[in-house]
Parts: sequence; C-alpha cells; structure tokens
Amino acid sequence: MSTVSIIGLGNMARALATRALAGGNAVEIIGRDAAKAKEVAAALGGATVGTAGTAPAGDIVILAVPYAGAAAVVGEYRDALNGKVIIDITNPLSADFEGLVTPDGSSAAQEIAKAAPAGAHVVKAFNTLFANVLGAGPADGRRLDVFIAGDDARAKTRVSEFIESLGMRPLDTGQLPMAQALENAGLLMMGLLAHSVKHTNFFFGVNILS
Repeated sequence: MSTVSIIGLGNMARALATRALAGGNAVEIIGRDAAKAKEVAAALGGATVGTAGTAPAGDIVILAVPYAGAAAVVGEYRDALNGKVIIDITNPLSADFEGLVTPDGSSAAQEIAKAAPAGAHVVKAFNTLFANVLGAGPADGRRLDVFIAGDDARAKTRVSEFIESLGMRPLDTGQLPMAQALENAGLLMMGLLAHSVKHTNFFFGVNILS
C-alpha cells in the first residue's frame, strides 16, 4: 500500500482520505489551519497530521486545494517534493464555470509541474469525480473510473496501484498534456450539472464492448 500526504481540508480531501484509509494506505493530512487539520484527522480516524510547509511524509502527495493556489503551494514546498509523486486533482475553472483559466496550450497539471522540482513527477487524476461520488463507492456494483495522465511511467504505475487500493479502476490517457482534455472533461461535468443533470450524482466512465 501507499503512504499518502493530502494537502487540503475540503470535501475532496476528506473523501480521498476516507477511501485511502479504508484501502489500507497510511494517510497524512496537511492544512494551513492546524486546528482544522487536527479536527479532520480525528474525524477520519487513523490519519496523522502534518505541518504545512514542512516535508510531507507521503511518497504520494495529493494537491486537494483550489487551482488558484496550487502552484504556489508546490512552490512553497519545492525541494521537499523531490522524489515524490504529486497528484493534481484540480479543475482550473473560471468564476462563471464556463471556461478554463489556464494559458492556451497548457493545463493545471502542466503549470503545477513547472513549479515542482525536477525530481518530482506530476500525475493528473481524480478531477472527473465529484466528492460525493468519490465518497459513495461503486455505482450499481461498478467500479468508478479514474482517468490519469503523466509523463513518468513509474509514477503512473504507483498512482494506478493507489487507485486500485481505493477499489477504483485507473485508466491511463497518456502523457501530461492529456490533462488538458481531462480538465475540459471537468468543465463538461459542470455544464451538465448546470444545464441538464442538475445534481452531482454522476461520473464519467468507459464501457468496453465485447
């Protein structure tokens, strides 16, 4: 199993931590609000609490923070992230949820990779799952699909193994620039939420026809 540090205290951080602990992984919770981080860890049961700005204990570091501050968080840790696998779960949505705020030809994951030290490896994952779906588990007996993208094969293997420990199915989409497509899928989910589905109890997956 994996040793995972989750930076963030929101709904996605809690859902991921809950599933990670259930899958037998060691989980560290890190947040700028130390008191709240302790509350979250205590509510989860079994998680430890890290200190913001110091080296994360986990071999895998999950950025469960808003995209607007994600690169700054990575920049704050810098060399402490050397040798780590960084999972970017962010969707860089505009304030009206009708576009992306990343530069043309780039993605949140690619921008975060620019801020990371050379020895760290960024993998995009989990951005096409709402927190309530992630926390609920399999849908009608079917495992949830988690799309991943990254440039380092070994990092993707480690993330895939972690995803499998959560009872979910990893689907490799290719190199890190494919994060652009995944983040557009996140935007598509928000469009469905606003205009047709009207709730977050859905997910994107792949049906393989025999």
